[in-house]
Amino acid sequence: MPKMTFVERDGTRREVEAPLGLSVLEIAHKHGVDIEGACEGSLACSTCHVIVDASWFPKLETPTEDEEDMLDLAFDLQETSRLGCQLIMTDKLDGLVVKLPAGSRNAG
Repeated sequence: MPKMTFVERDGTRREVEAPLGLSVLEIAHKHGVDIEGACEGSLACSTCHVIVDASWFPKLETPTEDEEDMLDLAFDLQETSRLGCQLIMTDKLDGLVVKLPAGSRNAG
């Protein structure tokens, strides 16, 4: 089973099983990681914002324009920021590391 690591707000690293085909948001919820996902993955908010480890960022698919528009609203935006609902686990992402931002902004 592929794995990924969440770096929580306090710096704690949490390695979890990451089933293929699930989004980072779904994986977070499955393991009780504190990511909101207010719009439930419908690309209508930025509350599942994660900061991808720089070594992993080049391995990701390019974000869509819709994702980039939502990221513009994200709190603590970084160069390697992505929305967890748009990152789908594949074999090539086995070992992915993402950090939770300092907070989130829910405009809803």
